[in-house]
Amino acid sequence: MCATHAQRSGRGLSLAAAALAVMFVGATLPTPLYPLYRQRFGFGEITLTLVYSIYVLGNLCALFFFARLSDQIGRKATAWPAVVIGAASTVAFGLASGTAWLFVARALSGFATGLASSTLTAWIAELQPEGRSRAGAVTATVANFLGLAIGPLIGSLPAQFGVQPLRLPFVVYLVTLAAMGIALSYVPETVERRTRDFSELSMRPRFGVPKERLAAFVSPAVTAFVTFALIGFYAALIPSLLADALKDPRPLVSGAVLFLLFAVAAIAVVATRAMASRTAMLVSLALYPPAVALLILSEHAHRHSLLLAASALAGIATSLGYRGSLALVNRIAPQERRGEVVSTYLIVMFCGNSLPVIGIGLLSARTGASIAHVAFAALIAALAVIGLAVGWKYAPRDPATESIE
Repeated sequence: MCATHAQRSGRGLSLAAAALAVMFVGATLPTPLYPLYRQRFGFGEITLTLVYSIYVLGNLCALFFFARLSDQIGRKATAWPAVVIGAASTVAFGLASGTAWLFVARALSGFATGLASSTLTAWIAELQPEGRSRAGAVTATVANFLGLAIGPLIGSLPAQFGVQPLRLPFVVYLVTLAAMGIALSYVPETVERRTRDFSELSMRPRFGVPKERLAAFVSPAVTAFVTFALIGFYAALIPSLLADALKDPRPLVSGAVLFLLFAVAAIAVVATRAMASRTAMLVSLALYPPAVALLILSEHAHRHSLLLAASALAGIATSLGYRGSLALVNRIAPQERRGEVVSTYLIVMFCGNSLPVIGIGLLSARTGASIAHVAFAALIAALAVIGLAVGWKYAPRDPATESIE
């Protein structure tokens, strides 16, 4: 009986991790297609950055108001609506006949991903064997990055070969979502006491950081901002950079660059899982200045090799930064206020994912993309140096008893 239960939990863990990866595929699947949408619908750089940023708004709505929903009604009852909303986003992309469709599709995609990420991450942690809590975090992070890596390939391959580029990727993804929704039926429910009366549900968001923890919170927050600002730059603007600066509009190339970034990040999560959280965060901050310097150099030197080197370095930095900063935030947050502190961290993270990208779009319209990208790189480098200095002094060290498992 115990063996059967362990087998069910193991299968459920694999399916939950696969579902998390599938949901994150939708976040980057449209990225290689943005140049095609721009050509078809005739919008500019500012509109492109706003289309990307509406995805972050959907994320925030889901995390602000529904992050605790699965704790109350159960993991399955929350995961299935997330899959349905993801499917609605996919249909909107596939039927898009104007720019307004892209805004709707990206907002739905962001909401679905935000709702699924909070639900499935908690589900994965609960399905882990006892005593392997850190393994759950590694599993969820790897699934996240793998999904982000696979998305651009699904989006770019039909576009590269001219086979229904704005339809076929979404048909493939819609079928995958449907299969994943069915597979979730076989994942054991882990929330035993579930709310049946919807009037008893609590949706009120909670934010804040205790004053005595603010100094320790600064460096993880800066790391989250920088990490997701760089991810936002790649996810929104790499196809434009390749087409305009490197004179390479091929969708498969932009898909490959994004794949490299996130695949390296996924590998780095596993390869550095024994590294202390504080060390991981500080190393990531030290890597950001050379990563953005290589990125800008690739643009001005028109060299693909420099862009690939920048992407690999950025992949390592984002992996270490995300894992290290989130672990530190969980550690410094008092038990009774953990939800507030983590929610505040997520706000900073998603502001990083959207505000710099919007700034690049606005600045590009005035000064040109090249100068805007240099300004972005300077901002990232400056914030990384500040975060490193503050973190070196105030970030708490990992306890000696912390388990790799």
